[in-house]
Amino acid sequence: MQYKIVAPKAIDSAVFLPASKSISNRALVLNALSQSSSTLENLSDSDDTNVMIDAFESESKGDNLIDVKAAGTAMRFLTALFAITPGEWIITGTERMRKRPIKILVEALILLGARITYLGNIGYPPLKIKGTSLKGGDIYLSGDVSSQFVSALLMIAPTMNKGLTIHLEGDVVSAPYIKLTLGMMSQFGVKTHCENKVIKVHPEEYKAVHYTVESDWTAASYWYEIAALTDDARVELKGLSKNSMQGDSKVGELFADLGIATEYTTDSVVLTKSNRRTKKMFHNFINEPDLAQTFVVTCCMMNIPFMFTGLQSLKIKETDRIEALKAEMKKLGYLIYNSENSILEWNGERCEPEVEPVIKTYEDHRMAMAFAPASIKLGHINIAHPNVVTKSYPRYWDDLKSAGYVIEEISQ
Repeated sequence: MQYKIVAPKAIDSAVFLPASKSISNRALVLNALSQSSSTLENLSDSDDTNVMIDAFESESKGDNLIDVKAAGTAMRFLTALFAITPGEWIITGTERMRKRPIKILVEALILLGARITYLGNIGYPPLKIKGTSLKGGDIYLSGDVSSQFVSALLMIAPTMNKGLTIHLEGDVVSAPYIKLTLGMMSQFGVKTHCENKVIKVHPEEYKAVHYTVESDWTAASYWYEIAALTDDARVELKGLSKNSMQGDSKVGELFADLGIATEYTTDSVVLTKSNRRTKKMFHNFINEPDLAQTFVVTCCMMNIPFMFTGLQSLKIKETDRIEALKAEMKKLGYLIYNSENSILEWNGERCEPEVEPVIKTYEDHRMAMAFAPASIKLGHINIAHPNVVTKSYPRYWDDLKSAGYVIEEISQ
């Protein structure tokens, strides 16, 4: 299936953004560890969160086969959680998931006392886990590993006999996600200490709390993109906070250079046009890798050259996002170059675009959501397999329609 997307000439819309899946998935783990019977409020309705919920329901029913499908967060978090949960568990996922590395997390857990074996290729899911108590202690990790590995270890750290001290070496990727985890652990009653890339967590019990999940700043980025590309735009995004712990809340500051002003209210942000516009955009996305696709497409559509660094984690996301961006932007007539597996650059070089390009989504929700707003400049755009958005923002297409977009389903 494909969608043909036609954008309106102007936009004046209020959007109720989905809840943050990053916060939702952490809250589910912390809620379980606190043995709370409280209901978490405003949980994300994304695929990634739903597979977490399904996993907990399977556990309660005694079903030991857990299929996380394409949810990387669920794979990492549940691997750690089931490592300390009595019983025997098998965790598997999609074909792509079985190619996403998990060796660093598994080796760290085994070093701490976990009993985990690979059921397929060494270093990749599926995994067989026998839950046991972990001794804890000190562990050393390269800072450029997935922050989800670090977060997975941190959340179970208070249950370890000796607690856990994580020493991060080198540059730390996606540090705000680690800070988010530490902040939420504090909200559930566990103190942590972080200094000079050393994180200490002592043995301690989580406390049951009533918890409400805030809206997703990464989802907001696509509306910033829409506002930036539309000549006449005003967008109100509900449920966002200026003081959010989400690292992607930096999107407002970054889009200021692309002509979007952000006004913060008590329970939302309002986006309007400004006259500010950079001649070339430079940014290190090491702390906000999920925003990279949004800014690549936006800058090209605005004819603003860029150099984006800190993108090394993009190669192990739902797809190799670096190669995917190069391939799909070339269809639209933009030649993007990468170097050092962590840099994407566009110097303004163009090529002949395809006559009727169809954007591949590579089972990656962010490819669909980042490319759809390009229809504003192109007249229309075709997106293949548009249902991938259910991974994080199931109502994305409905919200676009409410804002005036015309979306036509095309059979392939």
